[in-house]
Amino acid sequence: SAPGDKTCQQTFDKLNTVTNRQNNLSTNYKFNLPDLKVGTLDTLVGLSDDLGKLDTYCEQVTKKVAGYLGEVLDDQRDKLTENLLANGVDLNTYLTRFQWDLAKYPVKQSLKNIQEIIGKQVSQIEGDLRTKATAYNNLKGSLQNLERKATGNLITRYLGDIVRKEHFVLDSEYLVTLLVVVQKSFHHDWEAKYEKLTDMVVPRSSSVIYDDDENCLCTVTLFKRVEDEFRHKCRENRFTVRDFVYNEEELAAGKNEIKKLDADRKKQFGPLVKWLKVNFGECFTAWVHTKALRMFVESVLRYGLPVNFQVMLLLPFKKTQRRLREELNRLYEHLDNNAFTGQEQGAVDIPGLSAMTDYYPYVFFKINLDMVDQGFPR
Repeated sequence: SAPGDKTCQQTFDKLNTVTNRQNNLSTNYKFNLPDLKVGTLDTLVGLSDDLGKLDTYCEQVTKKVAGYLGEVLDDQRDKLTENLLANGVDLNTYLTRFQWDLAKYPVKQSLKNIQEIIGKQVSQIEGDLRTKATAYNNLKGSLQNLERKATGNLITRYLGDIVRKEHFVLDSEYLVTLLVVVQKSFHHDWEAKYEKLTDMVVPRSSSVIYDDDENCLCTVTLFKRVEDEFRHKCRENRFTVRDFVYNEEELAAGKNEIKKLDADRKKQFGPLVKWLKVNFGECFTAWVHTKALRMFVESVLRYGLPVNFQVMLLLPFKKTQRRLREELNRLYEHLDNNAFTGQEQGAVDIPGLSAMTDYYPYVFFKINLDMVDQGFPR
């Protein structure tokens, strides 16, 4: 922002001439604020610090929502940008056509009250996001674990989709069928040894019912009384006996569990994406209103009363930021000669304003609209 000349339009025109028409450094827009209540000097000084913290918080939550939307979209992540809207338009358009939302943030309220409204709104969204993300991630994690078990190697994978009833001797008082994982390179060993590992192994009872790249899954039938000894001998010979009991009801429940979890995930996906899109927009607009409040408070503290300044939005062209800064410092050097070059050596403490690392003769805040590469903090 910069102090108004005879009119605020003249302030804007002067900046636009220097940065756009003469030097082609940026595209500029008016950023119009409503008539906000100024309040007392003490209130403004306190708000200067509080709004700085709220600005950072709103940005963090906004990018957190955007990051999680990208995570949920998963293989559709390339569509993230088109889903990040504010008031139904892209972020650039919302910012360049900014209009204060009088319904959400009534200007008859004090600045402190408006700040508190925004803080509560964003805090509520962050809490809801945490709850929804936990529930969806737990569901997705359970589904992925089951899917991993169904596709891993034979040592660890779920066997319910491999075995059939005819592979087992069932309902026998004396006999039991075991499932043994044998490395393919040791399969001849298995065939030669399994009948002799212990007594009471049913001859020619072993058959291969499944194999993968490394192992094969074999059945073997023996008397229950030698099961423990047989398992021990298998370990000694590097054959792995899987702990598996054939139960049709449990197998059906296992298969249904994957289908149920997948159906639940798909059922939650649509509403969750919708919630994230809506609340991203809510967070982003709250963040921009916080920037607007900061601009108002800092401008009043810097330029004094009566309120007479123009807020302007500058979108620098590529590789022009340094030259743009130089032109702005030259244009506004009369406001504060000590700040002509922008003090970057250390923090500048101005009475009534929070300490800033970069101080310029005009009030300046940066807003970064890049949301695509934000990860969701866990």
